[in-house]
Amino acid sequence: MRKQKLKEPIVDSPGTQLIDVNETGLSTDKPFIISNTVQCPISEMRDSHIIPVFVKDNEPAINHTDFIEVVQEVAKTFYRGETILQPNIRVSHPIKGRIPEARLKQAKDLEESEKTIYYERMAFIMEIPSVVDTVSGNQLTLTIGGVKAYNLDNLYNRKGVDEHFKVFIGFQNKVCTNLCISSDGYVKDLKVKSIDQLMDGILSMVQRYDPVLHLKQMKRMDQSALSEQQFAMLIGRCRMYPYVPKDLKKEIQPLEFVDTQLGSVVRDYYTDESFCREIDGSINLWKVYNLFTGANKSSYIDTFLERADNAYHFTGSLASAIEQKHHNWFLN
Repeated sequence: MRKQKLKEPIVDSPGTQLIDVNETGLSTDKPFIISNTVQCPISEMRDSHIIPVFVKDNEPAINHTDFIEVVQEVAKTFYRGETILQPNIRVSHPIKGRIPEARLKQAKDLEESEKTIYYERMAFIMEIPSVVDTVSGNQLTLTIGGVKAYNLDNLYNRKGVDEHFKVFIGFQNKVCTNLCISSDGYVKDLKVKSIDQLMDGILSMVQRYDPVLHLKQMKRMDQSALSEQQFAMLIGRCRMYPYVPKDLKKEIQPLEFVDTQLGSVVRDYYTDESFCREIDGSINLWKVYNLFTGANKSSYIDTFLERADNAYHFTGSLASAIEQKHHNWFLN
C-alpha cells in the first residue's frame, strides 16, 4: 500500500523531509483546481502580500502563510519521517492597493514596487507521496490542505472574533490530480481565535481520519457499474434535482453540482482518456466518481471542498443502492 506502514502514522525517524517541488519536479503541472484561480508560490505570498487586519484595532488576521505553515507543521509532526512536498497554492479574488507615494498615479503607470495586493480566497494542497495506494490502477497519494476565504470573516470587528478555515486530508489521484475527500477527513468550518486553536483543530482532524477505511470505500466503487441506460438516467435525474419539491428532496441524497458541471461529466463520459465509458456504454462507479471530481475543478474556491466531499458521498450512495439492490432516486 505504501513505502512505510499506514497504521500508527506517528513514528520515530531521523526527520521528515520537506521537498521543494519546484526544484525536484515532483509536482504535477496540472492544477488541482482551475476556475478563476492562479498559482502563487508561498515565497511570493510571504514576502509580497499585505496582511489583512481587523479594522477596529488594526490587529492582524491569521494570514494565508500562517495557515499553510500550521498545516505543514501538523503534517510534519503527525507523519514524522514521511516525505512531504511543498504546498501547491491557488488564489483568487485579488484585493489590490498602492503605496501612499503612488496615490496620484494612473493605474497603468504604477510600478510593481508601488502596488500592494493580497487575495481574498486561497486553496492549497500538500502531497505526502510516501503514503500511497492504488485504486483501479490509479495511484493515489495522501494529501492534506485547506481553504481560507476572508469574506467569511468579520474583519470590521476587533481581533478575537472567530476566524473561519476549511481543512481536509484525503488522497489525490495522480492520473488526473482529482482530490478524493470524505467527511471523516474534512472540516467544513473550523472556527478559531488563534493560531494555537487552528493547530489543535487540524491535528484533531488528522488524528480521527482513517485512510485505510477511506481507501476501502473507494475500492468498493470499482466493484459496481452502471449500464449506459442507467448512466443516462443518472444524468437526467441530476439535472432534475434542483427543481424537485422540498418535501421530496429531503428524502434524496444531496447533490451540489451545477448544470454546467454535469455537462462536463457527460462530455468526459465519452472523451476522457482515463475515465470514459466501456465499449458497451457501461461505466464503473470509480470512473463516475472521477468524472464528478474532475468536473469539480471548475468550482470556485469557496465551494470546492464541499463539492469534493459531496461527490464522494453521492457516488457511495449509488454503490450502496447497486450492491444492496435498494431504491435510489437517481437510478430508479
